[in-house]
Amino acid sequence: MAISQDERGFFVELGGRIARLRKDCHLTQVQLAETLGVSQPTMNAYELGQRRVPVSALPVLARTLGVGLEELLGESSAATKKRGPAPKFQQQVERLARLPKAQQRMVMQMLDGVLAQAQR
Repeated sequence: MAISQDERGFFVELGGRIARLRKDCHLTQVQLAETLGVSQPTMNAYELGQRRVPVSALPVLARTLGVGLEELLGESSAATKKRGPAPKFQQQVERLARLPKAQQRMVMQMLDGVLAQAQR
């Protein structure tokens, strides 16, 4: 189904935010596409506003890009802005979530090894 003219502006802005946030996270379109389970051309179409981003993909996008849904959708709220710094561990977990799946598995294996040694 084609995007209407009324919707095009919203999806162009959303796609621009996704592209900016993706670049801020040092992710490629391919990496983000893999996270969403779509092809790179589909990811490109989302970023250009040529295709609708499925509602089901929005929470995954927000989490992967390290923002709230409000910021992803361009709806900044005062509560979101006053969140304060996240603890270092939480920041590291958020950065881990943005890594490609293969690197996430490698980090998890290392953590499992360290935790297993600590239990001995």
